Amino acid sequence: MSDSTADARSDDVRLRVTEIFHSIQGEARPVGCPTAFVRLTGCPLRCVFCDTEYAFHGGEKIGLADVLERVSAFDTQHVCVTGGEPLAQSNCRVLLTALCDAGYDVSLETSGALDIAGVDPRVTIVMDIKTPGSGESDKNRWENLALLKPDDQLKFVVADRADYEWSRAVFAEHGLADRCPVLFSPVWGGDLARQLAEWILEDQLDVRFQIQLHKILWGDEPGH
Repeated sequence: MSDSTADARSDDVRLRVTEIFHSIQGEARPVGCPTAFVRLTGCPLRCVFCDTEYAFHGGEKIGLADVLERVSAFDTQHVCVTGGEPLAQSNCRVLLTALCDAGYDVSLETSGALDIAGVDPRVTIVMDIKTPGSGESDKNRWENLALLKPDDQLKFVVADRADYEWSRAVFAEHGLADRCPVLFSPVWGGDLARQLAEWILEDQLDVRFQIQLHKILWGDEPGH
C-alpha cells in the first residue's frame, strides 16, 4: 500500500453519510446484482421528481475506515456510491479510490451537474443528463461528456413526451451512441413506462430502456 493510500484511509478523511445499506442494484449495467450502497448526504440540485430528498440534509459524519468496514460486512463485490450528489463532498473521490483499492467493482451515480474530472478511472460513472421536466436542465455540465469512458453510462429520466423528444435530440446532437451506453428511464410513480418503451421502439433509438427494479420491489422505502 502506498503512503498516499494509507493516508487516504486514515480517520482524518471523513464523509457525511445518510445511509450504508445492502440491496439489489435497480439500475444500469449491474441491475439485479446484490450491491452495497453508500449514500452520501447533500445535493445542490432540487429536481422536481427527486426520490431521495431525505438525503439533502442531516447524515452522520463517518471516518473513511469506518465506511470501508461497514461496506465489507455485506460481503459483496459491487459497491455503489450515490446521493444526493456524492461529488458535492470533497472527499468523495478519496472514498471511490479507497473502494477500488479494496478490490470492489465500484460505480458512482452523479447528477452530471458537477465536474467528474479526477474520478478514479477504475470507477464506472453513471451520469444523469437532466431533462427539462426535472427543472434542473440548465445545470447540465456538458463538458463532462468528453470525460466519459466507453464503459461509463448516461441516464435520461423522462417525465413526458416533451422530455423524450428533448432527450432524443440531445442523444443525436452529441453523438452519444458512439460515446457510452445510454439509458432512458421513466419517472417513477406514473404510467409512462409503457409509452416510453413504445416511443423508443417506434424511433428505433439505440438506447437501453430501464425501470427502477428496486422501486418495483420496495417502493420508496429508504434503505433500498
